[in-house]
Amino acid sequence: MGAVTRALLALALAAAAGMAQAGKLPKLVLAGPYAGVSFPLMHMVDSGALADLADRVEFVAWRDPDQLRVLALDGKADIVAMPSTVAANLYNRGSKLALLNVASWGTLWMVSRDAGLKTLADFKGKEVAMPFRADMPDIVFGVLAERQGLDVRKDFRLRYVASPLDAMQLLLTRRVDHVLLSEPAVSMALRKSRSFPLSAVAPDIHRSVDLQQEWGRLFKREARIPQAGIAALGKAKDDAALTARVLAAYAASEKWCAGHADACGALVAKYASVLSAEAVADAVRSAPGTAVTAQSARPELEAFYRVLLGKQPALLGGKLPDAAFYGGAAPPAQK
Repeated sequence: MGAVTRALLALALAAAAGMAQAGKLPKLVLAGPYAGVSFPLMHMVDSGALADLADRVEFVAWRDPDQLRVLALDGKADIVAMPSTVAANLYNRGSKLALLNVASWGTLWMVSRDAGLKTLADFKGKEVAMPFRADMPDIVFGVLAERQGLDVRKDFRLRYVASPLDAMQLLLTRRVDHVLLSEPAVSMALRKSRSFPLSAVAPDIHRSVDLQQEWGRLFKREARIPQAGIAALGKAKDDAALTARVLAAYAASEKWCAGHADACGALVAKYASVLSAEAVADAVRSAPGTAVTAQSARPELEAFYRVLLGKQPALLGGKLPDAAFYGGAAPPAQK
């Protein structure tokens, strides 16, 4: 048992004792997108992992950044999976929020009909479908392109769409040749393109540029991006026993998903009918979760945030979040 696991187990035991004394909540709402960062949340609900904390625990999906912001600002959820940039933005604009962990370290890929495209420079002059204009995937693409001396406005024809699933549909129906996608949309697109009857008309498509590898290469850092995690909102933010319990349950469910990809796929498909169980299983195998508490991830988050602040300060609310933003207990130093 590793130091982080031992620390989380100790926190969970202490939290359970505290919650038993305080009494159960009437309802606990977990929310997230149809993406890997939410898979453990779905398992936590399905397995009853937090049943001792609340009479009812439920998962609510958000489908785009605007819906996420409304969900967070209206206080309709207690624990929300979200991009790390959105968490910083909400916090800097006054939301009662603490980031608990970073669970997704980058699942961004260029997906293309052309198997020969290996770098972003290879997409020069081409049309690329891009979900979520001026949000994190778009900004990361722009930063990486400019780092290589490319002008995003002049060297690419970006076609903005509402969501990754919209971008995927454009690719599968031959209306675009190249898209930026994240998991599980990447695995879903690959599956759909090879499955009858769509395979009869869909083009051959390929994983192209791994944006995490580009990030590591261009910034001389580890090839990963602190893309998303879970945050505690409202009253949940100030309940140390509850957040510790949620962190421990999330880590356990993440481990279950990684070790049971097919079962995780079937579980997620129950909550997200737009995703196939097989594609989710593929996504889990290609990018298993590796959650790190926000306190422990703070150096990497701040390095990431500084790059984005230099590009588009408004994405983060204009500044680095202060220390109170970083929730979750850091594991004790190893002796």
